Amino acid sequence: MDNMQIRTIVGIIGNVISFVLFISPAPTIWRIFRNKSVEEFSPDPYIACVLNCLLWIFYGLPFNHPNSTLVVTINGTGLVLELIYLTIFLIYGKSSHRKKITIFLLIEVIFLGVVAGIDLGLFHTHKARSTFVGAFCVVFGVAMYASPLTIMWKVIKTKSVEFMPFPLSLAAFLNGCCWTTYALLKFDFAILIANGTGAVLGFIQLVLYACYWGTTPKKSKTPVGAAGAEVQLQNV
Repeated sequence: MDNMQIRTIVGIIGNVISFVLFISPAPTIWRIFRNKSVEEFSPDPYIACVLNCLLWIFYGLPFNHPNSTLVVTINGTGLVLELIYLTIFLIYGKSSHRKKITIFLLIEVIFLGVVAGIDLGLFHTHKARSTFVGAFCVVFGVAMYASPLTIMWKVIKTKSVEFMPFPLSLAAFLNGCCWTTYALLKFDFAILIANGTGAVLGFIQLVLYACYWGTTPKKSKTPVGAAGAEVQLQNV
């Protein structure tokens, strides 16, 4: 079995783990649908994830970075799910939610159009194009992985992992490790940096969980879905 075959297998495993992360807000979305209200939930994580998916899809297209089908498939799936989540917010959210979602999605489409125009107009090799688009993927990818930092700080302050579900922390760590391995088997700086950062942050979450799970109050009935919406992250 050569490197490319191993890389494909690792990528498929990465797709499965990434799908778990993408689907993790489903309990929250179902709660909104059932109650016909977004309550205090925010659409911000889903808005951010849409741009992240769009950039990775564009990065993985053949004219930018050949042989990246698995990157495109998982982010295409993620994009569909995020748009479904945002549709629920549009239906059951306040007018301020609808305005925010509409404006930011428009900005994201325009931003992607500008990136695509510069990429296709000024760069003419796979290496140059993947480096240019990959830089944006790294910036937004690291930002997505860093989004749970506020939750991690809350864990340290409260000595409680109540709002940092173990399954999501473990999935985030495995996701980062899997895609980091994928990037190393055929060197890909964008996937490596974004997901290497994710693996480190995921490991820190697991360490925090090991340190503070024993001091976490047992009385809370907060739905996992609610916490999951706060720590949702995904890169590839």
